[in-house]
Amino acid sequence: MEDYAIILDYLPLGYVREGSNSYKRKPVAQAIGTEEFTLLELTPKENVNLDIHEKVYIGAGKREKIARVNRRLPFNKMTSTAKIEVNYVIEEIIKEKEDKFVQFFNEAGPISTRLHQIELLPGIGKKHMWDILQARKEAPFQDFVDVKKRVPMLSDPVKLVAKRIHLELEAAEDRKGKKKYILFTRPPKRKF
Repeated sequence: MEDYAIILDYLPLGYVREGSNSYKRKPVAQAIGTEEFTLLELTPKENVNLDIHEKVYIGAGKREKIARVNRRLPFNKMTSTAKIEVNYVIEEIIKEKEDKFVQFFNEAGPISTRLHQIELLPGIGKKHMWDILQARKEAPFQDFVDVKKRVPMLSDPVKLVAKRIHLELEAAEDRKGKKKYILFTRPPKRKF
């Protein structure tokens, strides 16, 4: 469960829907959780203004700015602004929780005899995977700078993880191939 979320978009007049009256619309915010990258729709408390990139408490107990967590939000239902902001916010969360993601590089294991968790990162093939495994065998990675220094052919590790998280969020409906595996986000609800 998420305790904190970062605001991606705030609509003080609510969603604009054809045929609905403006006086019935309520303010709404779209946000992303900081633990499992859950996309959420939030209702702010009355007379509260939210800013984009603002961190708000959404956990159990007394909330200062959020009245209610309405629902989990599919990626395709996000506003254009939220879709743009999500990439920046994901990178900020990754940098803030660097230890958790460096631990992934240190502990990622095989999924099957032909596929490794590290290969699920965009742009990582067998050669880069073996370079990472060899480097971590010598000594565990300390931080992202250490990963980049010891595996020089690897592009920015923060961007690699951010791209994977974005793919997981986007692929809610189409889970085929490497998209069916979930490394960092909360899995979507299964439809039976």
